[in-house]
Amino acid sequence: MDRNVSKPEKSWETFHGPNLGYVIDMYEKYKHDPDDVDHDLKEWFQANGAPSAAQPLNGHAEVESPELTHSTMHKIAKAMKLVDNIRIFGHILADVNPLDTPGEESPLLQPEENGLDEEDLRAMPADMLCKDAPSHVQDGYEAIVHLKQMYTKSIAFEFDHVYDLEERGWLNRMVESGDIFENLSHEKRQSLLERLTATEKFEQFLHQNFFGQKRFSVEGIDTMIPMLEEMVQHFMQEGANNVLLGMAHRGRLSTLAHVLGKPYNFIFSEFMNAPSQETTPSEGSSTLNYGWTGDVKYHLGANREFNQSSTHTTVDVANNPSHLEFVNPVVAGSTRAAQEDRNKIGFPDVETNRSGAILVHGDASFPGEGIVAETLNLSRLKGYQIGGTLHIIANNQLGFTTETHDSRSTTYASDLAKGFEIPIIHVNADDPDACIAAVRLACEYRSRFHKDFLIDLVGYRRFGHNEGDEPAATQPKLYEMIRAHDTARTIYADKLQQEGVIEEGQAKSMQEEMQEKLEKEYEKVSGQSPTPGEAEPPEVIEKGLPDIETGVDYDSLKQLNEELLEHPEGFTVFRNVRRILNRREKAFTEGNIDWAHAEALALASIISDGTPIRMTGQDSERGTFNQRHLILHDAETGENYSPMHTLSTAKASFALHNSPLSEAAVVGFEYGYNVQAPDTLVLWEAQYGDFNNAAQVIFDQFISAGRAKWGQRSGIVLLLPHGYEGAGPEHSSARLERFLSLAAENNWNVVNATNTSQYFHLLRRQAATLEMDEVRPLVLMTPKSLLRNQTIADSYEAFTDGKFSATLEDPKTSGQEDEVETLIFCSGKISIDLNENIDDDVDTSRFHIVRVEELYPYPKEDIEAVLSRYNNVKHVKWVQEEPKNMGAWGYIEPYLRETLPSDIDIEYIGRRRRSSPSEGDPNVHKREQQRIINDALGLKEGRS
Repeated sequence: MDRNVSKPEKSWETFHGPNLGYVIDMYEKYKHDPDDVDHDLKEWFQANGAPSAAQPLNGHAEVESPELTHSTMHKIAKAMKLVDNIRIFGHILADVNPLDTPGEESPLLQPEENGLDEEDLRAMPADMLCKDAPSHVQDGYEAIVHLKQMYTKSIAFEFDHVYDLEERGWLNRMVESGDIFENLSHEKRQSLLERLTATEKFEQFLHQNFFGQKRFSVEGIDTMIPMLEEMVQHFMQEGANNVLLGMAHRGRLSTLAHVLGKPYNFIFSEFMNAPSQETTPSEGSSTLNYGWTGDVKYHLGANREFNQSSTHTTVDVANNPSHLEFVNPVVAGSTRAAQEDRNKIGFPDVETNRSGAILVHGDASFPGEGIVAETLNLSRLKGYQIGGTLHIIANNQLGFTTETHDSRSTTYASDLAKGFEIPIIHVNADDPDACIAAVRLACEYRSRFHKDFLIDLVGYRRFGHNEGDEPAATQPKLYEMIRAHDTARTIYADKLQQEGVIEEGQAKSMQEEMQEKLEKEYEKVSGQSPTPGEAEPPEVIEKGLPDIETGVDYDSLKQLNEELLEHPEGFTVFRNVRRILNRREKAFTEGNIDWAHAEALALASIISDGTPIRMTGQDSERGTFNQRHLILHDAETGENYSPMHTLSTAKASFALHNSPLSEAAVVGFEYGYNVQAPDTLVLWEAQYGDFNNAAQVIFDQFISAGRAKWGQRSGIVLLLPHGYEGAGPEHSSARLERFLSLAAENNWNVVNATNTSQYFHLLRRQAATLEMDEVRPLVLMTPKSLLRNQTIADSYEAFTDGKFSATLEDPKTSGQEDEVETLIFCSGKISIDLNENIDDDVDTSRFHIVRVEELYPYPKEDIEAVLSRYNNVKHVKWVQEEPKNMGAWGYIEPYLRETLPSDIDIEYIGRRRRSSPSEGDPNVHKREQQRIINDALGLKEGRS
């Protein structure tokens, strides 16, 4: 309120509902003690006296409003409290569990327990308590009855945690007006029954013909299938070109069959492990194997093209491993990629109507898997938001064999979503009409507010966790109830017949027609013999990356360097940052180009070639080590500016975003983005390399194996700071050994580069391969202490010519080849430590150092070429700073033994086997590091 206003602009008659109740309560406090209310209200009460009702309490004759009595004001306040209780707690009494009946009505929702009777409520106007009630609601009593009906049906609502008043008001109006319960047409309800019949008969047919095989039946939450169809139709009507759906196992086969139209005979053939007569992947995964090793049928995704009037829409169900919820960020990233226009300079344009996301969760995994919260946290962030995701919890009230009281600490499976202010609906899976109403509200909310919405679909699981389980062994009473419970189709068919929507016998005819259809589809594949598929990667994978020249001519590179150092007139660069950038101007022509400088030139040249770039990570705009500065902040205004967005040569977008403090969700998001936008160079940077530990599932299940399992190509780049500087076990190792242990079948490139031109050429090589069949992810160990080290910095000539080299030879040790008896192989930062410890006192005539820059694929030809030149070698050392059971040793030893002549021995030099990656004491680290260097170079122990 404006404290300068002494008279109200409007009279008390303008206050209705909760506002009037609040003012009445405040007036009572004011009468007892004027100083007990806010100063603004105190002035209003002094100027205007007691509040008046908007109309006479009997709601009839329009006479001048009398001053309210003390008793009446209290009753209105109690009525308003009752209304709030119904809105907030109605869900507790709602009939949302098909296996249970609602409990006794809470005193919170009873007028009598709130000091009110029917006469009190009938004396109040309806719109005082529910201004959005339908016209047939005549007074306060009928308003309370109406509100109870709306909030305690087979669909229940939780909106009180939505803090935005506009959103919460809109949600309440949609419920209280009855708009979302608009009666469905007879045709729509008959169609719903047909979909439920198709779903039920399909699942029963699988059960009868492939008894005991895992299929993760949807039975018990059958209505999820028409709900998903309704969501897809909504996105299509909004003009979406892509709809992306992520889900775990339960209901996947029915979703593929009935939402995406995957032919039944394709699915039957997968159960038989027989080839289908038709093999068109775009028609829904036609065979068991997308890639060369393939995956089980309930992990496979599919896609389908829909054409409606002027809209062409692709609907995708994402491939998904058994790590249930980890597909969530992958779908979100794919959706964001489909929403963006990257054919412009600057940040890409995002149009959220271009694509939509639907995620189906498990009721045990939604509160149990941390990736869910990480992904929900992305939903409102600039670099990750997708205009709202539609969520369904496929709630069968049981997690494997674990009951809810052992699997979560919350009342509902959906409670996690409250922390992100996501509206929640609980709906009975046995009521298809209510389920469709829930979907329509969710879709309209997403369209209007561009935020997530969650539907908790409460049903059950007719069989065990999979069809090989006997659920009665752990839940005997529950499954006694389930086996006696009619299916959703049976319940709905009876309801429609009683209401005259379908004729007697019509439901049975639907079943018979569906059974006949399934039998015909089964006949197409029955009798076929299983045919083992190929389990080897195709030739294009086996042959590795092509040889690509990645140099940039001097004039172009010089122009990029100059433009990268420009900023708008009036833009004040922070003084420390200005010094860093100013050094780059001189370094280009007179000195050496450091790591971040090389990166900036590479990225600028890539968008100048027309390849879009997306880069994210914790603090990546500035760089964890204060090195990047590709997003500048005005020192006086705080405004942002990126020199990448004003390059005169740029032909594509450049997006750089600081990520939230998440690894799994962010890496999953970037992987999904890259799969959807394969022509974009997508980079994720760990703040410290070992932080990637928290994204291990994404590396294991998606990035390393996605192509072999699903034929899903990716060229994502992982930048992982790695190197031992005495910073302790959590800031030393990017766990190089883990990536090497996952390396096979040319699934990715693992690199530990040691100079800046190598980094430059690597990035350009990666961008050049994005649209090639040979493309693969790049795992790159990046430096920390070496970022500004001039030993690894190169002059511009190394950038204008050449390409990336899988091995480099130390220039300090390239002496007489016939005199060298020892070859030292190493990789990464330790090779620079060795180089810097070679001085005039070190005799380099008898050893030579070779840096293995690209560890995987193993550079056999390069190493054989070195051996052919140094043909008097008698001894080989592998030197690393990581412990013996970590780093590259365990991976590379067998390769080296295979490459070397049998009479040459291999010596390991490094830290002994340890459980922790490094020492925690910097002095101990320094002593051990020097010991490794001394052993490798044959120096005396006292040297430090």
